[in-house]
Amino acid sequence: MNALVFSSLVMVALPVGYLTWSLLAVDRKGRTATVEILTRGRQDAHAPEKNGSGFLSGIGYRLTPAAYVRKLDRLLSLAGRPVAWPLGRILAAKPVLGLVGAVLGLLISTSSPAPLIKLTGLFILFLGYFIPDLMLYSKGTERQKVMQLELANTLDQMLISVEAGLGFEGAMARAGANGKGPLAEELVRTLQDMQVGRSRRESYLALAERTSLPELRSFVQAIVQADKYGIAISRVLRIQAKVMRVKRRQRAEEKAMKLPVMILFPLLFFIFPVLFIAILGPAVINTVVTFSSQ
Repeated sequence: MNALVFSSLVMVALPVGYLTWSLLAVDRKGRTATVEILTRGRQDAHAPEKNGSGFLSGIGYRLTPAAYVRKLDRLLSLAGRPVAWPLGRILAAKPVLGLVGAVLGLLISTSSPAPLIKLTGLFILFLGYFIPDLMLYSKGTERQKVMQLELANTLDQMLISVEAGLGFEGAMARAGANGKGPLAEELVRTLQDMQVGRSRRESYLALAERTSLPELRSFVQAIVQADKYGIAISRVLRIQAKVMRVKRRQRAEEKAMKLPVMILFPLLFFIFPVLFIAILGPAVINTVVTFSSQ
């Protein structure tokens, strides 16, 4: 069998097999225990895991530098710590995928002496090792975008609750219970941190550390300052909600202004040539026929 065909089949089969393994190997008992602990309000700050289960997890911990483990844990935090992607499994998958990428890259590089094939093999070699990082980064980016869209509406809900007579924690609990999405989950987790004994300031700062949104960090800093100096929380919420709505409108205007530039290249390379062919094509054909008949 041709090495290029074999490598292509392997590139299709391995991701499918890994995806199937990820779906079937979910720790059901661990997830049930985690949900039970969360409902009891005993969840503490999530530190990087030290006790990876399995032989491959141990190898992953030994081969991965501590700073890189902390970076992966940060990516997991931004991605919401999916149940199917614990840190131990990520560290176990990286050497395996790196080895698979190295084998495929070697097969592709030796299949042809062309420089482009050599570069493709080198790219696949590095791609195999960094696939988990790319997946976590993509999931974390999507999650942060969803939180950014939900922030203004959530602050409006909290402002209405506070002005109706609820305290700030009560308004946060109401927004977390009625909301759907990652921001509501983060608010619920912040309240759970307070229930297990963490101070409000530490819980708010932990909320800011679990996200990468400047708007949410600004809101947390405003809440911490208001709690420290005794400023009325309704006033802070009103100002922050107004600022978030303004920023959301500015982001929409910015995207609208970028749209003509984004459309320019599809117009030049895909739409204009077809229009030129449809408009000028008959004229060119008639001209060629006229001159050829003479």
